[in-house]
Amino acid sequence: MADNLANSQQRYLRTTEAARFLGLSGRTLEKHRTYGTGPSYRKLGGRVVYALEDLQAWADIGLRQSTSDQGKGVVHAAKPVSGLGPLVGGRSPARRS
Repeated sequence: MADNLANSQQRYLRTTEAARFLGLSGRTLEKHRTYGTGPSYRKLGGRVVYALEDLQAWADIGLRQSTSDQGKGVVHAAKPVSGLGPLVGGRSPARRS
């Protein structure tokens, strides 16, 4: 039973660990989170954590076999992307007068 529990438990990484796993900087991963272009994450209290399988799934979106391969989708840069809509549950950007 202990083996089943250990095998079924999800491994979570904090932002710096998740960024290292993806080969990104922590700041880049934070920007992805802000713009909604990054991997799924969870909020546990005040902490942000990423499941390893979510990080791998997000990275796999950009998987290609050749330069002509269209792949599954696009891993966007860590900047606002038109068409993704407003941030869900997030702060709206400050308005400038």
